[in-house]
Amino acid sequence: MSDVVDRFVRYIKVDTQSNPDSTSFPSTSKQFNLAKILYDELSSLGLKDLSLDENGYVMATLPSNSTRNVPSIGWIAHMDTSPDMSGEGVNPKFIQNYDGGDIVLNAEKKILLSPSDFPEMRNYLGQTLITTDGTTLLGADDKAGVAAIMSVVQYLVNHPEIEHGPLKIGFTPDEEVGQGAERFDVKKFGADFAYTIDGGEVGELEYENFNAAGAKIFIKGRGVHPGTAKNKMINAINIAMDIAGALPAHMKPEFTENNEGFFHLMRFDGTIEETTLQYIIREHDKDKFEWQKGLIQRIVQNTNYKYGPGTANLELKDQYYNMKEKILPVMHIIETAREAIEAVGLTPKIIPVRGGTDGARLSYMGLPCPNIFTGGHNAHGRFEYLPMESLEKAKEVILKIIDLYTDRSEKK
Repeated sequence: MSDVVDRFVRYIKVDTQSNPDSTSFPSTSKQFNLAKILYDELSSLGLKDLSLDENGYVMATLPSNSTRNVPSIGWIAHMDTSPDMSGEGVNPKFIQNYDGGDIVLNAEKKILLSPSDFPEMRNYLGQTLITTDGTTLLGADDKAGVAAIMSVVQYLVNHPEIEHGPLKIGFTPDEEVGQGAERFDVKKFGADFAYTIDGGEVGELEYENFNAAGAKIFIKGRGVHPGTAKNKMINAINIAMDIAGALPAHMKPEFTENNEGFFHLMRFDGTIEETTLQYIIREHDKDKFEWQKGLIQRIVQNTNYKYGPGTANLELKDQYYNMKEKILPVMHIIETAREAIEAVGLTPKIIPVRGGTDGARLSYMGLPCPNIFTGGHNAHGRFEYLPMESLEKAKEVILKIIDLYTDRSEKK
């Protein structure tokens, strides 16, 4: 087993599931368990400026060994796994020389990972797929990124003859609950630019993501016995259904792809007297994003006009923005990554992220930070899998980017 795969298997066995309902930071204390492991490993490798702070961020520097003015490059991955499914007791299975058929994840529960459901599996014929046992997620999002970065550090420490500039290493908590960059100290990190190594199939490179907002709509009704309800009852559930129905049906996430935005109803809780709708709003284009927010505001206003003031109350909050605006002035970081992907024998797939990343927030905090693949598929659930060869390619791409920037830098 290669170093990067060995690390991946070790890291996924540490439960780091985050919790969106927590009021602490990080949202779960168990994320410190992996943070401490990484801190100790980085310390044993002799890295400098090493820290693990009270918020769960791990940072370190592999100093330059070059006589050139090489930029300081950051490498970032998140330690937490999704709240959607348990990350405890992860038991990976290795499917060697994959033949293109169904994979039995759990015979007792009759859980299959099938190319009938996930046809992209057939892209990995003859490779080794790392899967779950059907009872947990795998954790490739994003312990594959953590493993790739750590394996690169190990490789460069073991090979001091390889010239490189200063490398800044950062591992973050709580990315899965949208807080990964919340308390990230960009100045302390000290990178000129960075890459997140976080998800995506082999060859993917991403520097566009959604603009994002969250909306909660609180609806007040009036409960009356249904037998005498005429002209008296105000059913908050029905009003909520009217609001949901007023949004464009074609803009639900299940009907969108590529750069298309959506309104996603995340939660619907209610009674006749009180009902709550919770949405996320996503769109790559800033003008369309503003239109979406305006639309949901107008729908709430019309509800109050129809049923009376105070019937519906809206909480609308921007969450993050499209990093493209911050990447365009420094497109060399995309062109270099594209060249590195090609150099290791892959075809670059430059696509928009249909979600958010730590990099989106960091880019607006002054640290341009696009995303590079790890090779994982079907994140956040029991059908998650990772082609071993894809993870190894992610490591190769990181090393190649480091090499390209070193070679192109001028002597001091």
